[in-house]
Amino acid sequence: MLAEWLDLTLDGELPSDTQGRLPFGRYVLHGPGILELTPNSLQPQARAVIVSVGIHGNETAPIELLGELLARLEAGLLRLGAPTLIILGNLPSIRAGQRFCETNLNRLFRRDQDEPGDEPQRARELMAAVDGFYARHSQPRLHYDLHTAIRDSRFPRFAVEPYADNGIHAEQWRWLAAADIQAVLHQHQHSWTFSHYSKHYHQAQAFTLELGKVHPFGENDLAVLRPMRQLLEALIEGREPPGADPDAMKFFTVAHELMRESEDFRLCFPDDTPNFSEFDVGTRLACDAKAGEFIVTEQPLAVVFPNAHVELGARAALLVRATTTPQN
Repeated sequence: MLAEWLDLTLDGELPSDTQGRLPFGRYVLHGPGILELTPNSLQPQARAVIVSVGIHGNETAPIELLGELLARLEAGLLRLGAPTLIILGNLPSIRAGQRFCETNLNRLFRRDQDEPGDEPQRARELMAAVDGFYARHSQPRLHYDLHTAIRDSRFPRFAVEPYADNGIHAEQWRWLAAADIQAVLHQHQHSWTFSHYSKHYHQAQAFTLELGKVHPFGENDLAVLRPMRQLLEALIEGREPPGADPDAMKFFTVAHELMRESEDFRLCFPDDTPNFSEFDVGTRLACDAKAGEFIVTEQPLAVVFPNAHVELGARAALLVRATTTPQN
């Protein structure tokens, strides 16, 4: 049923049954793209686990990775041991193979959001699903929101830690290192992404995980994601995931946000510049008719998520610096 659910959902159809049995538990469909798995036997190390994919519709590798996990669960190769909520995010944009349809879903996860439109409504549906799931389960809360990036990166697999008052447990750094996450970016302020929602409102251990570069369905190399699959399998089974030395990862923190303040705005480096590319002191990075030039001063800065074509008032790039330790 689980593989059928994934295929039907991507095809815009609903399964005939909204609940049923699995080899080691049961499932309930709470709505399109929202699947809850509950084990027959809760394991002592179980967390309340949320795994979300497809918040941006063209990021297909996490969806294919999820398909592998669901197939192994249904075949009994994984023993369900933890309550798990599986979310397929922006269904119309997944079907269209594009990042979003009208507006970026991954900027809409705040409780006072009341914007009109399909993607704001989807954000409200997903927030309600998260609220209900965490209310039903008292285990430690965890949310991994799986993405791929639209550009190359010096570190193809990296984590974004959302800003919130609650810190990250040391075990998370060990788990992510073992899952072959190569870098971690600490957010400096509220960003209203999906993982931020779970961390800010529910004090969950939560990350946005960038797992390589965007490719169409069928063109992803899932072999490089085997360590991440091992982490997710351990969490779904309710057992301790493998760990590794966090010193293997590079840690960064945000030093500045480049904002687009006028129509006459440009980034002063090529559009295909990889994430975490570093610029020396004296380098001009942006020109804006209202804000003026931005020039690197004091020490080098690296760029993450550059996009000169955002709407007015939006972030065009993050400028980051390396740190020596995790920021808890």
